[in-house]
Amino acid sequence: MDAKLKEYIDRLNKLNFKEMYENDFFLTWEKTDDEIEAVFTVADALRYMRENNISTKVFESGLGISIFRDNSTRTRFSFASACNLLGLEVQDLDEKKSQIAHGETVRETANMISFMADVIGIRDDMYIGKGNKYMHDVVDAVTEGYKDGVLEQKPTLVNLQCDIDHPTQCMADMLHIIHEFGGVENLKGKKIAMTWAYSPSYGKPLSVPQGVIGLMTRFGMDVVLAHPEGYDVMPEVEEVAKANAAKSGGSFTKVNSMAEAFKDADIVYPKSWAPFAAMEKRTDLYGNGDFDGIDKLEKELLAQNAEHKDWCCTEELMKTTKDGKALYLHCLPADINDVSCKDGEVEASVFDRYRAPLYKEASFKPYIIAAMIFLAKEKDPQAVLEALAERGIPRHFEG
Repeated sequence: MDAKLKEYIDRLNKLNFKEMYENDFFLTWEKTDDEIEAVFTVADALRYMRENNISTKVFESGLGISIFRDNSTRTRFSFASACNLLGLEVQDLDEKKSQIAHGETVRETANMISFMADVIGIRDDMYIGKGNKYMHDVVDAVTEGYKDGVLEQKPTLVNLQCDIDHPTQCMADMLHIIHEFGGVENLKGKKIAMTWAYSPSYGKPLSVPQGVIGLMTRFGMDVVLAHPEGYDVMPEVEEVAKANAAKSGGSFTKVNSMAEAFKDADIVYPKSWAPFAAMEKRTDLYGNGDFDGIDKLEKELLAQNAEHKDWCCTEELMKTTKDGKALYLHCLPADINDVSCKDGEVEASVFDRYRAPLYKEASFKPYIIAAMIFLAKEKDPQAVLEALAERGIPRHFEG
């Protein structure tokens, strides 16, 4: 067998991830360290196989169902790519074209779309207390359908971003970091600044900064969360970050200065988000059908954002990072000064310098999603990887 593939399989043999089989992926902090490492390892193995023209199709038929309740480019195509990599076709549920518009319940919709589905990927990130709950409602419905004999199998749920976490994004970010720094063993003591940055738009989800502090604190890193006064994230996620840091030997601190966060940082992640309190208020207004109230809140938040235009990733700030060469991260799309907006999250010169690494960062996401599906559907992933290698079917036949 190929030595590199054997290395991945040997690594998996040392991990305990059996609970991932026939299970779902909601939040990273609900998974064990071994389970997180298993996702990274399988993602790397699948990428290696594709790069070496080895087919990784483990499904002869089946569907991956995508439900996007918010706009998406990278995650939408990453989910489709992941499903295709494993042999699944993708069907997107457009709720406006479904019977949901006529009052069809979550229970009924979930079962009706799942007769031949192996995985359901959902993005529902706009309203506090709603997105993650909706995902659990879908899982509860298909679990009941499977137990009642309506469904031949229970499809796996993959969280493609909710109100609490963005696991596929943050794990792609983390795998990018692991590769850039030459391995997990080199991350202890590295400083990562997860900082708020100015955006001329409002209402950006909290799930990316929350996902970052909820995951990066597991690797012994010094994680700094920076934002202006009033732009807090969910307190329960901060508690997760504190507990993770204490366990891993790293640290988790909060500051109200972008400059302080950037100083001597090895990694910077300047990204806008809406204040937790404002997102809670927005959810209440939406629940009451108060769209005038939502419009008023939006104007208030835009004015509040405008008070912090100095929270921008500039060349001067980047010079204060470790050796002036911190790794710049962003989930994309970034608000780029004088490109996508007049004032935004990052100066154009900084973004342009990191364009290739940013695109590489994004490229890990299809493999992370594929790994989540793979580990949920294969009882013995090591044996399946070995069988795929021995089968040796080319992904692409070259004349």
